[in-house]
Amino acid sequence: MNLMVVLVPFLLITAVFSRVTVLELNLPVSGESEQPPQEQPLQLEIIVRETGLHVAYHGGARVATVDKVDGAHDLARLAELLQQVKAAFPEEESATILLEPEVPYDVLVQVMDVARVRTREVDGTLSAVELFPQIAIGDAPAAPAEG
Repeated sequence: MNLMVVLVPFLLITAVFSRVTVLELNLPVSGESEQPPQEQPLQLEIIVRETGLHVAYHGGARVATVDKVDGAHDLARLAELLQQVKAAFPEEESATILLEPEVPYDVLVQVMDVARVRTREVDGTLSAVELFPQIAIGDAPAAPAEG
């Protein structure tokens, strides 16, 4: 009994309480809804391919292509492009990330982080600027044939 009285407080004090962060995703809904979809001013798509990144909006009109740098996706350039899009459409909060099947999961998480928040240093302190926090993910369309 005395051992239990000592062990319980000891275990409670030394227990590690972990915090799990959950990112909320908007997955596409199958089938048609009863309500007509509301027209949005911007439909931002970030297409992640093995060869690089493509940023497009308004029905797939390509805005820019971000090629890989030293074998890795250029996330700094992507952040700059997304800031320009956010400056043009400040009220928009949603983006769609489309992936090719061969793209690693780590790249998806990095692109999501860049699309959600942009951090910058102001007077020695880091501040976060929200870009597109509502993210939906999906499969990328087939790559255009090079000819």
